[in-house]
Amino acid sequence: MSAALSSSSRSAIVIRLRAAGCVFAEDEAQLLIATARTPAELAAMVDRRADGLPLEHVLGWAEFCGLRMAVDAGVFVPRRRTEFLVRQAAAMARPGAVVVDLCCGSGAVGAALAGALGGVELHAADIDPAAVRCARRNVAAAGGQVHEGDLYGPLPATLRGRVDVLVASPPYVPAQEVGLLPREARVHEPREALDGGADGLAVVRRVAAGAPLWLAAGGRLLVETSERQGPQTAEILARSGLISRVACCEELNATAVIGIMPEPPGPS
Repeated sequence: MSAALSSSSRSAIVIRLRAAGCVFAEDEAQLLIATARTPAELAAMVDRRADGLPLEHVLGWAEFCGLRMAVDAGVFVPRRRTEFLVRQAAAMARPGAVVVDLCCGSGAVGAALAGALGGVELHAADIDPAAVRCARRNVAAAGGQVHEGDLYGPLPATLRGRVDVLVASPPYVPAQEVGLLPREARVHEPREALDGGADGLAVVRRVAAGAPLWLAAGGRLLVETSERQGPQTAEILARSGLISRVACCEELNATAVIGIMPEPPGPS
């Protein structure tokens, strides 16, 4: 498809995407051209992108941690900043670890972490049926399982007290700020993947409250949040009995709060 397209046709696509407000119109045009199998499919893809559908939904995939992750229409698109969460988790885990990805969306975080570590026991969960269907495609490739339900609710009881790494990229946008998000997110991604309640931390509180039941001694909980919310998120984890700290990455504009499950005291 890419080789058959004339330079004038390529230019016309770039012009249309730029007129629609696509900042990286040239790069997006190249991806659309490379992905489409026929001229008719390309035309339809350009139409959808020009109408405001996120590029990843048009393509059906997103690049994340160097991997191609399936992303279905209506499913939260994994952000590049979330790669920092994966890197932090990978640095703390080991091959063979029990990994749980909560609020998994497309399952990109868990799948990328499994790819980085190799040989983990991976479980992921999300409340959105569309996200679960999508995540199963990504997580199955990593040998993991996806469970449908609210946070810890659908996880196998056999995981209690065994989880080495618990990662969560929960909704953390304050409800009153959701309307300020880019139109692509507001219109095409599920609100439950964005809206974190009055202060943005409602789901984070529930994740932290349940973590001690599921984490192994010395296990880690890693939660993505904003830089502004980092200190409060760390306090929330500490109140749940975890030893917490905030980690930031200026390059990706990313913040992760890390909580460690204390080891039980040794014999006196």
